[in-house]
Amino acid sequence: MLEMDTSDHVIHASSFSKSVSPGVRVGYLVGPTEQIARLAKRANETYISPNMLAESIVYELCRSGGLDENLKVVNAALRERRDALVDALREHIPEAEFVVPEGGYFLWLDLNEDVDTVALLAEAKEQGVTFVAGPDFMLDGGTSSLRLSFAPVPAAEVGEGIQRLARALERTRAGASSVEAA
Repeated sequence: MLEMDTSDHVIHASSFSKSVSPGVRVGYLVGPTEQIARLAKRANETYISPNMLAESIVYELCRSGGLDENLKVVNAALRERRDALVDALREHIPEAEFVVPEGGYFLWLDLNEDVDTVALLAEAKEQGVTFVAGPDFMLDGGTSSLRLSFAPVPAAEVGEGIQRLARALERTRAGASSVEAA
C-alpha cells in the first residue's frame, strides 16, 4: 500500500522482532515525513525510557550490513528446525495435517476430530511440551487444531518433543475412551 500511495496517507509499521531476535522490541515507521515526525514527537513525549540498548544494536546491525548476515543465519536455523519438525510429525503423528510453512516460527496442525487440543495440552505439559490450542485463535471451532512453535527448539531436540506430544496424544485418547466407556 505504501508503494501505491500517492497522497501521503499510508504509514508502514514494522519491527525487527522476527528478523533480529524475538525479544528485540524495536520497530520502525516508513511514510510521509511530516506524519512520521509528529508520531516520533508523540512517542518521545509518551515513552518513559525506550530500550536504547536494543535500538543501538539494531542500528549497528543495519549500519554495518550485519542484518543481512543475521537474516541468513536465522533463516537457515529456522529452516532446519522446521524441517526437523515436519519429519518428526510425519514419523510420530502421521494423522497430522499441515502445510509446511515457507517462513516464520509456527506450524498450524490439524488432528483428527476426536482430539480435544485443550485436553491434549494438559497432558502434553505433563510430558514437558507445550503448544497453543486451536480454540485460542478462534471464536468458534479449532478444537482439534494447534499451533506449534519450532523457533526456540534446536533441531536435534525437535524429535524428542514430538515423541512426547505423540505420547500425550495417546494418553489423551485413552483417557477419553475410558470416560466414554463409563
